[in-house]
Amino acid sequence: MTGPSLSFVIPVLNEVLRIGPLLAALERDFPAAQRIVVDGGSSDDTVTAAMAGATQLLLGEAGRAAQMNLGARVASGDYLLFLHADSQPLFAADALGRVLRLAPRWGFFPLRLDGHRAVFRVLEWAINRRSRCSGIGTGDQMLFLRRDLFLACGGFASIPLMEDVELSKRLRRQVWPLVPELEVETSARRWEQRGVLRTVLQMWGLRLAYTLGVTPERLWRIYYGPRG
Repeated sequence: MTGPSLSFVIPVLNEVLRIGPLLAALERDFPAAQRIVVDGGSSDDTVTAAMAGATQLLLGEAGRAAQMNLGARVASGDYLLFLHADSQPLFAADALGRVLRLAPRWGFFPLRLDGHRAVFRVLEWAINRRSRCSGIGTGDQMLFLRRDLFLACGGFASIPLMEDVELSKRLRRQVWPLVPELEVETSARRWEQRGVLRTVLQMWGLRLAYTLGVTPERLWRIYYGPRG
């Protein structure tokens, strides 16, 4: 029995070291899937590195929401899977096919961080626990949803930050997400670069501020700084 067709949508910006290996892994593990890369104006050789492995390579305006919406418009799969360049599914097409034959409308996956320190196991547990209880997935967890649902709900909001949270909140009003027992590994680089405690407090603070009504534009300036 043939499962539903898949379209990976991967927004990138200056990911020359990661995009090639990621696309090669997707081609190996999901050979029938579309691999749509949307570059937001990289200043390195990301576009060149993506050419060999992408089934579609698009150039768009910077901004993750805009890039993912652009990729979704050219996708033809029954399911869209929004994947960051520093993340990778730890499963292949056959395992995902068994999940999608249940016909979930949308969902996301448990997160595994690639760092080896014990603190990252604690972070994984906390992130996965929070997302399961809240029904809100983040981009690191590879959001997936039926293409017809994505188009019907209007896609990602045109905001510079929290686009994944905003979409999850809209979708969970219709149906609770499916969270399969399949993991997506993502880079721990932001925790390692900025410090674990500082990054956790910053992320909690941003989520709280967003919940309290602070605009995504202001949150973006706080997160990336005036030169972001």
